[in-house]
Amino acid sequence: MNVLTTTILRNNLADSIKEVQENKDYLLVSNKGKITSAVVNIDLFEDLVALSNKDYVKSIQKARKEYEKGEVFTHEDVFGEL
Repeated sequence: MNVLTTTILRNNLADSIKEVQENKDYLLVSNKGKITSAVVNIDLFEDLVALSNKDYVKSIQKARKEYEKGEVFTHEDVFGEL
């Protein structure tokens, strides 16, 4: 787990953001010894937001059940002969 103080983050902001982007990761930020926030890769953030949406999670669960039952479409079913 990568934890930076606010001072270290402030002094190394560009490098810290680059690290988060390249590693698709996150950094935790502490202030006065307490973790107060995070710098998060945008892909991870979007996933977290999507997973907090109950309807989205239900649609994923439904799709997985359909897939397990073999209820899928082929490329030809969807697009026909192009």
